[in-house]
Amino acid sequence: MDVRKLPAPMKRVVHLGSRSYGRLTAPGRMTPTFLICGGQRCGTTSLYRALAGHPVVLKAVLHKGVHYFDTSYDRGMPWYKGHFPLVRSGDKIGERYGVPAQTFESSPYYMYHPQAAARIARDLPHTRLLVLVRDPVERAYSQHHHEVARGFETERDFGAALALEPARLHKQEERLAEDPKFYSFSHQHHAYRARGEYARYLSVMAQHVGRERIHVMESERFFSDPEDVYDEVCEFLGLPSYLERPAFERHNARPRESDMDPALRRDLTDYYVPHDEALARWLGRKPVWRS
Repeated sequence: MDVRKLPAPMKRVVHLGSRSYGRLTAPGRMTPTFLICGGQRCGTTSLYRALAGHPVVLKAVLHKGVHYFDTSYDRGMPWYKGHFPLVRSGDKIGERYGVPAQTFESSPYYMYHPQAAARIARDLPHTRLLVLVRDPVERAYSQHHHEVARGFETERDFGAALALEPARLHKQEERLAEDPKFYSFSHQHHAYRARGEYARYLSVMAQHVGRERIHVMESERFFSDPEDVYDEVCEFLGLPSYLERPAFERHNARPRESDMDPALRRDLTDYYVPHDEALARWLGRKPVWRS
């Protein structure tokens, strides 16, 4: 049964029943060996689909993104484990291919939530993290278009939304860091400029989980040369890349109604210069959008 094709009310019932069963069977379920943590609007859905197609990888049940370590941490670890396949399913895969099965999920907000990295380090001490980055100017514009389309953004003008960002985010990050129960809609959905400051988020993640457990790749490379990037990811995760390759497709790309204002593009490009220079130290070279 393809749950995605069910009517919304029936889909909610199926999800609720699956989560309830998953929680009850949590001790017998796998825990993720890796997570796709970001960035938002950087091709994470496409990477998720590609890795979910690997013969020894089992994806999370029902949901691409569980959002446990950012917005649902109060639900507890049994609830989280309930989203993943049964250990016996992984054992069957391992017996068939001769290598341990792996499972994962993709929640791009993990990269940005102030408490997510520490929670991941505490609860999943050996899990590896995958991060996609993209030209931050294009990423910001894409996110605004995406949030408008989903009804999460009422300001349809991108420049105006950028102007609103400082007020919307005022002290939100501090409150999220201090109060485990606090939730900020604007921090999750309206941080257009801030989300492209990749290096500062990566540094926080590295402080908690260790730099050696984080693999950073550019989405531009993934879409232009997917097989090479896929092989690099497999090597990082300890997955055999010689098995059947998945189909590489682009998902969640939205057609744009208009191009960005040239003056605004120049301003954003200049703004991200120091942030892209800091990112270069992670990549070992200039980001492709600066080359």
